[in-house]
Amino acid sequence: MQFEARLEWQRNGQPFLDQKYSRGHEWRFDGGLRVPASSSPLSVPLPMSVADNVDPEEALVAATASCHMLFFLSIAAKRGHVVESYVDNPVGLLEKDGAGRMSMTNITMRPEIVFAGGDWPSEDEIAAMHHEAHDKCYIANSLKTEITIEPPIEPEG
Repeated sequence: MQFEARLEWQRNGQPFLDQKYSRGHEWRFDGGLRVPASSSPLSVPLPMSVADNVDPEEALVAATASCHMLFFLSIAAKRGHVVESYVDNPVGLLEKDGAGRMSMTNITMRPEIVFAGGDWPSEDEIAAMHHEAHDKCYIANSLKTEITIEPPIEPEG
């Protein structure tokens, strides 16, 4: 299998050698979707970054969590569990790794899953489904990043 995307960036007459050019660009995918992208304002300050655009770090975190979720849903279905909803707000930690290079060292997911009916799987079975989803996730298998799955944070009060 092969997957492709197209990236497009144009200087549009901006000065370049002073490093003050826009990092805004576009990702294009085979279905026709166009996604405005940029460096993160945490990496390259505004106005050279475009805060409203997706940055590669966010995309990596989202792709990892999305891959995990898709395998989890498939595993749940195979085990006879109907999932009504799956919501996650994954967080990636970018910091220096053991070699001193900036790296996405951890991605933490806290999925909130609602199953149909009253016959929910046990916490152990849910954990086993997460473990299997993690083992099967192509993105997780491609990363050296530590990936953790925690229960959702309960609201205070």
